[in-house]
Amino acid sequence: HVQLVESGGGSVRAGGSLRLSCAASGYTYSASCLAWFRQAPGKEREGVAGIDMFNGRTRYVDSVKGRFNISRDNAKNTVDLQMNSLKPEDTALYYCAADPNCYGSLTFDRRRYKYWGQGTQVTVS
Repeated sequence: HVQLVESGGGSVRAGGSLRLSCAASGYTYSASCLAWFRQAPGKEREGVAGIDMFNGRTRYVDSVKGRFNISRDNAKNTVDLQMNSLKPEDTALYYCAADPNCYGSLTFDRRRYKYWGQGTQVTVS
């Protein structure tokens, strides 16, 4: 049974920081890519940051480059998203998602992501 469990969301003032964590279980972790997506009200879900669990390669959407950092802990099967210098436009529901057969093809194509968490709310005021 595949599970992705997010934690760490909350409310923060502009310029502040939050750290999101995603705990994954139930599939072959090492061959996968994990990514954080977000969806704001009235907007499409967009990829924010992703990481290839095999080689550690990362990818970011332009709007968060230099502010967000994604990291992995293979021993714990977790992926964290450190979010700094938060802006009101970062407000959204953030989802952790897994592409279990990524094999080095890290992408923000939502169709590749077979497993999704329930989401955690991030509010920046």
